[in-house]
Formats: sequence, structure tokens, C-alpha cells
Amino acid sequence: MPCSYLRPSLPHLLSLRLLGTATSRTAAVRQPGLLSASLAFEDPSAFRVKSLAELLRALGVFHLCSFPLLVNNCGKLMAGARTLLGRRGFSLLLRPTVYAQFVAGENEREISQSMGKMSLLGLRPMLAVPIEEDLGESTGETRYDDNMEAMLDCVRMSHSNAWSKDPMMQLKITALLSPELCVKLTTLMARQPYDLSLLVRAMDGETLTFPGLEEEDAAHFMCGLQRLNKIAEASVNKVRVLVDAEYTYMNPALTLVTMALMKKFNKDGAWIWNTYQCYLKESRSLLLEALHLSQTEGFCLGVKLVRGAYMDKERKLAEKDGRLDPIHPSWEETNKSYNGCLDVMLEAISQKPDCCRVIVATHNEESVRRAANRMEELGIDKDGGSVCFGQLLGMCDHVSLTLAKEGYPVYKSVPYGSVDDTLPYLVRRAQENRTVLQGIRKERDLLRQELRHRMRLRLRGGG
Repeated sequence: MPCSYLRPSLPHLLSLRLLGTATSRTAAVRQPGLLSASLAFEDPSAFRVKSLAELLRALGVFHLCSFPLLVNNCGKLMAGARTLLGRRGFSLLLRPTVYAQFVAGENEREISQSMGKMSLLGLRPMLAVPIEEDLGESTGETRYDDNMEAMLDCVRMSHSNAWSKDPMMQLKITALLSPELCVKLTTLMARQPYDLSLLVRAMDGETLTFPGLEEEDAAHFMCGLQRLNKIAEASVNKVRVLVDAEYTYMNPALTLVTMALMKKFNKDGAWIWNTYQCYLKESRSLLLEALHLSQTEGFCLGVKLVRGAYMDKERKLAEKDGRLDPIHPSWEETNKSYNGCLDVMLEAISQKPDCCRVIVATHNEESVRRAANRMEELGIDKDGGSVCFGQLLGMCDHVSLTLAKEGYPVYKSVPYGSVDDTLPYLVRRAQENRTVLQGIRKERDLLRQELRHRMRLRLRGGG
């Protein structure tokens, strides 16, 4: 459901769309640049930086993740194990295995150790507070204020430690604003556009009424906007805040709020970013609308480009509500959408590198190679800051480590917190990314090759 307030004039939108298609055609006509052999991501030596214990842990966890029955029912299995083993026993089981593979740590000391090691590998951390809500999970203003404090602490940690010269963090708006209100706003926006300036004034503390909202909802909206404003004020010129997309029934409201934050805080650089889910049929038009809006409103655009993680639920909801499926019908169409959006962003960056930034957030090797090729063709500097890459902590390390070795900026999405705090987050991510988890055969094979290499060295007395 595109947001009407983002819709550019038809001639301009057509020109942008033609620019995007022209980019794709140009890429097809040109001879592709010669890739270095390492960007085939076939070299197991990328894992030489890992300890033997880390190799064995990764192999064990990935082996478990290859069973659909375990991944699909991981929430129930973990809840049962926690009941059976108790809190302490369950923590002892998870900490050295799944938790250690995908979570940085519980406190700042543990997180700093993990991030220090990551920095030595040439990787950059992108801290993610594992807090989010869906419909029916709203917890009240006090909890949202507590979540804000956790986000502010994330800004402080990201900025005060020397983990990265250009720190980033992730933020979910539904940790600060109720999903129910986001759904209401999305419905209202379909009938009556909201002005970004109205939201900016509310962020500045001006008491306002919002069209279509009752007094209680308006008050909560004001509180949520001011929470987001505090986080943005703390992060601007220090930490780039990447706002996650969520479900289509609330995404227009999330984009509205994020664009208002950009309007206020992105005048001199891309400090607030929005996420675009390329498995959605409307992703390209939404991205083009955002580019046009950033130009007309005079702010810098930061884009996190993902394929998307809520496919099953989106399709079930569309079927239940009698709506058209918002997701592309095939994996091939999603890949085409992702690569098309990537071309649009890289073309925009090549023309105005100071006004646009993108993080190529994907585990797909073909898209990573395509981005590297297009950067070379368009003359975009590897480490110029306008383009970076991103993968999840504990996954796709053969891609992350190889890119870092080749001089590209690479971020790992890094959740942190206690076992209890991160468990719901891990379960959701596992279920959302189960096709990725079940398809990591290549990474497992490379890990096994590296393990065999080390065993041979030991047998020869060389290790």
C-alpha cells in the first residue's frame, strides 16, 4: 500500500523509473568487470581467522538448522527445554551454542569482547536491541520509555567504543510506538495524507491534534514521536540509525515517521535510514518515491535494502483478508526486484554521493557480486562511505570476511542481551529466515573444508 504523501508527480516518477530501467539495460550491455577470484566466495581460507571451537560450534548449529522440523518448531522446543531444564540449566545449554553463534553477549564487557574481535577481522558491528512488538503485544508508555532508554544506551555503546569508524545501529519503531496505532495511521493515510512538517513539530514538543486520531491515540503518538526524537538527537553526527521495516499493514506509518525523522535530522548527512523489502511488489515504486521526496524536501536518503523476512505471514494475511498477495510470486522475481532497486540506488549514488547511501543487506552472493561490479563500473569508491554491505552475526561469514578482506565496508547485525531477552528475537529471526538457515549448505561445506585442512596440518605435525 504506497503512502499517498510520498507519491511524486507522474512525469517525475516516470523519469525516475526510466532511469532505473536504463541503469539495468546499461549494466546488461556493458562487459562485466573482471571479478577477483575471491568474490566467487569459494575459498575456505576465509575461515582461517576462526578458532577450532568456533568452527565446530558453527558446524553444529548449522547442522541443526538444516532440519525444517527443528527450525519451524524452535519456539515450542525451546519453551519446552526451558521448562524441563529450568532457567539456569536452559541458559547453560544455550549460551555456548546457539546464543554464542548469533548473540554478542549480555553486558557491555561481553559485547566489547565480541566487537573487539569482530573489528580485528575487518568487520563492523551494527548493534540491534532485540525489542519489538506485534498486534496484541502492546505494553504501555512505561515499557516504551524503558525501551527508549535501552535504545539510548545502544547509541552510547555504539559511539563510545572504537569498534567502527562509522557506527550503525538498528531500531524497530514498534519498540517505541504501539503496533495498533501504526495500523490506525496506515488506514488513515490511505484516505488523508499526513504532512511531514506536522510530525516534525510534534517531535519538537508542540502540542498538536492529528487528523482522524482520538485524544488517547494522539497523546500516545506525541509520546512516541518525542521518544524517537530523543534517540535521533542523541545519535545524529555519531551513529547512523537504521529503522527496520515490518509488516505491510503498518509499514506506511513506519515510513511516515521515518521520513519525518529524515526531514529533521538528515539535512547534512544520512543519519536516519529506512528499510525497503524487495520481496514486495511495490518496493521499487516506494524506493523511487523516497528518492523523489528526499530531493523535494532537501534531506539525505539512507536506504537499507533487504529481500524481506515476513513472507509466509504476509501471504496468509492477504488470503484471509481477500487482498492480492503483496509478495512477488517467485524467488526469481524477488531477485529481479532486489537487483533492480540496487541498480537504482547505485545510479543515484554515482550522481550524488553526498545525498544517498545504501547498505546492501543480503546473504545472496549473486547480489553482492552485482553490487561490487556496478560500483566498479560507476566509479563508486569501495570505502567512500556511500555503499556498504550487511549480514547477520553468525551467518554468511564466508561472504562477510571475503568482502572485508577485499576492502569493502561490511557490517554484521548484532543482537545483544540476556538469554531470556534475546530468545523471542532469535526464535522470530529463525522462523523468518528459515529458508536461509536451511540453505546454508555452501557455508557448511566451506567450514568442513577448513576443518579438514586443520586436521591434516595436525596429522602432519604442522598445527
